[in-house]
Amino acid sequence: MSQSPSLENPKPQSADARPKKPLDIVVKLALMVFFGSFGLIWGGMYLSRPDRSIPPYSVESQEGSAVSVHVPPWTSDTEIETLIERFRRVGHETRNFGLMKIRPTTPEDAHSRYQRMTIYIFTHDAWAEADILHKYLAGDDREVRDGFRRALRGMYRLTDVEAEGRIGPLLDGAESAATAAYSRQLFKESVASPP
Repeated sequence: MSQSPSLENPKPQSADARPKKPLDIVVKLALMVFFGSFGLIWGGMYLSRPDRSIPPYSVESQEGSAVSVHVPPWTSDTEIETLIERFRRVGHETRNFGLMKIRPTTPEDAHSRYQRMTIYIFTHDAWAEADILHKYLAGDDREVRDGFRRALRGMYRLTDVEAEGRIGPLLDGAESAATAAYSRQLFKESVASPP
């Protein structure tokens, strides 16, 4: 009588068939900390990401209600218009320009800390510096005043009753036709006073 080979010589059990030991609690804790830290880092980066709908900008100087802003030299007119539109929206909705990195322009005003302001936008950072802004506002140096107005790439002005946005240099009337064609008013409208 012959028996089947499987009954005569049983196969040894493989290493995979052995029951697996559960992970130690310390290993589980280490894995939770490891993956949790990646989750926190990703979440923090996502929540603090820069606003990509407007061009990158920096507030270079501020004197009273005048603010000089610098954008990179490769910023297009369309991107500057987008930035001016964002200023316009903030001016209409909340007038909280602190979120836009601007210090209060009228801190003593009981109605709003941003009752009046003029934002000058430049692509050349030298024109946005504090001493140039001060000389422009003083109005003593005609050369600085004219250069400041020609170097301007955009402007946003807000008062208690009106908002204005412009692209291009400010004109005195003595500019060429090409400069006049480049400079234009985007909007000039009345706004409600802040509550």
